[in-house]
Amino acid sequence: MSDHKSEIVKAHIPCHKCGSSDAGAVYSDSHFHCFSCLTTEQSYTGDEVIVPEVHSMPSAAIPLEPPRLASKLSGLGPAALPDRKLSAAVLERYNVKVTNDRHLYPYYDENRQLVGIKTRFTANKTFSWEGTSGNTYLFGIQNFPRASAKSITVCEGEIDTLAAFQMNGAKWPVVGIPSATALRAVKDHLEYLNSFEHIYLCMDNDEAGKKAKNDIAALFEPGKCKIVDVSPLKDVGEWLAGGKAEDFVRRWWNAVEYTPDGIVRGSGLWEKLTTEDDTVSVPYPYAGLQELTYGLRKHELVTITAGSGLGKSAFVRELMYHLLNVTEANIGCMFLEEGVKRSALGFMSMAVNKPLHLPDTEYTPEEFRRAFDETLGTDRIFFYDSFGSNTLENIISRVRHMANGLDCEWIVLDHLSIIVSSQENGDERKAIDEIVTKLRTLIQETKVGLIMVSHLRRPQGQGHEDGAETSLSQLRGSAAIAQLSDMVIGLERDGQHENEIVRNTTRVRVLKNRFSGTTGPATHLYYDKATGRLTEIDDPTSVTTPVMDGSPLADFTS
Repeated sequence: MSDHKSEIVKAHIPCHKCGSSDAGAVYSDSHFHCFSCLTTEQSYTGDEVIVPEVHSMPSAAIPLEPPRLASKLSGLGPAALPDRKLSAAVLERYNVKVTNDRHLYPYYDENRQLVGIKTRFTANKTFSWEGTSGNTYLFGIQNFPRASAKSITVCEGEIDTLAAFQMNGAKWPVVGIPSATALRAVKDHLEYLNSFEHIYLCMDNDEAGKKAKNDIAALFEPGKCKIVDVSPLKDVGEWLAGGKAEDFVRRWWNAVEYTPDGIVRGSGLWEKLTTEDDTVSVPYPYAGLQELTYGLRKHELVTITAGSGLGKSAFVRELMYHLLNVTEANIGCMFLEEGVKRSALGFMSMAVNKPLHLPDTEYTPEEFRRAFDETLGTDRIFFYDSFGSNTLENIISRVRHMANGLDCEWIVLDHLSIIVSSQENGDERKAIDEIVTKLRTLIQETKVGLIMVSHLRRPQGQGHEDGAETSLSQLRGSAAIAQLSDMVIGLERDGQHENEIVRNTTRVRVLKNRFSGTTGPATHLYYDKATGRLTEIDDPTSVTTPVMDGSPLADFTS
C-alpha cells in the first residue's frame, strides 16, 4: 500500500500493472497507487489531474498494533447498507462498521486476531488499508473454523462476500479475497480451504474474475472446486441488490465442478507440431547421464534406486544443488530419514566443497556464511520437517502445498519406504501401489518435477552393496514404481572392493527412459571424501579407459 499522507485527487483510473480498470488513484503530490495489485509509483504520467474538493484520507498501510487497530472499530455500529440490501445482522457477523462517510471492513487471521482494516470512503469511493499486507488474508475467515461445514464459498471482495452469505441464509461459510489479483491470499490458506469438502468460487463476471477463477481452481485437486456462474450480472452483489437472491441460490446449488481445458482436436495441432518444442529440459550435471536422458523435465516422476547405503541421498543432493544454480525455480526437499539441520548442511556443503556435517571438517565463519547465503539464503529452498506424521495423506498435502503454496517447481522425496512403513495397511505391495499412483496424479495436477528415492529388493547371491547390477524387477513392492515413473535411475557400487577408488565410485544406470527409450550404463561418479562431492569420471575398473584429466584419480591404474 501507499504510505503517502496526501489526498486522493483522481480515483477509479486503470492500472497498467495488473490491468484493473478502476483500482488506481492519483494523490495530490502526483504519486499513483493501485488498490488491487498494491503498485505505487512516484509520478503519474497519465492525463492532467484536476484537483477537486475531496474528503481527506488517512495514510494507507500504517502498521498498527492490534489494540490500536481495534480502537478504530470501537464505538461504531454495524448499520445496514440499504442500497446494497445488506442487513445489519450480516454486517455484524463480519464486524463491518458503517459511518456517514465510510465503511470499515476488518480482516482477521485464522486465530481470530485482527490484522488489518480496509476503509471505503463513500464520498469518492476510494479505499485505504491499515495493518499488515492486505492481499494475504481472507475476509471473514474468523467466522468459520476449519472443516466447520462440507463446503465453503469464496467471493471477490467484501460486498460480494456479505451478499453471498446473506443470500444463502447466513448458514454456510463464505470468505472473500481482497481482489481478483489476491491469489497470494488463497495460497497462504490452502490447508484451511482444503479442510472443506468443496469450494464454491464466485468471481466477478469480467476478465480478471475469470482468470482468478481458473488460477484458484488450479491450486486444488480435480473435483474440489465448483464454479458459480454470476453472468449476465457483474458480480454476486448485483444479484442481491437486484432482488434476485433466489435465482443466485439456485445457481449456487447448480454449480458445476471446475474442469480445465484439456481436450485437443488432432487436426488443429499443425501449428504446434511445426513450431519449436516447448518442453523445457534442464541438463543433468553429468554428461554421460545427460546423453541418455536428454535432461530433467517438469511433469515427470524420476525414481532413484539403489541398495542400502550406496549414496542415493548424496546423488539427489547433487541434482537439487544443480537445479538451484542453473534455474531460478524454488525447490522443495523432503528428506524423511534425516532432520532439517542435516539436510540444510548437506546443501551448504556443496557450496564450499566441504562436508560441513562432519565434526572434523575445518572451515572459517566466512565460509560457513557464504555457504548459507549461496544456498538457503536464496529463499528458494524449502524443507519438510519429517519429525511430524509421514502418513500418505500428510505427505501428499505437503507436496501439494510446496507446489501450489510455495511455488516449488522441483521436489525431492527421499525415501518411499518411510511412507510405506507409516501406512496402517500392512500389505506393502498395495501400499506402494496407492502411494505411487497418488504421487503420479499429483504431478499431473501440479506440473512439478518430482525426484523420488526408492529401495531395491535384495537379489539372490551378490548384493547391491557388493556391486550387483540393478534392474527394474528388483524395485520394492509391486510394478507400480516401474510403470508410473518416467525415468528410473539405478546406482551401483562395490562398497567392499579392496581398491579405494573402485570402492568409492558409483556406476549410474538408466533402467527406464520414457522420453527417449535409451537405457543402460550412463556414467561413473567418484565420491571425494575431502569435498563431499560426486565427480564424473571414466570407469575405474577398465584398464583401457584413461582416467579423466585433472581429477583426483589422475594416478589411478587398475
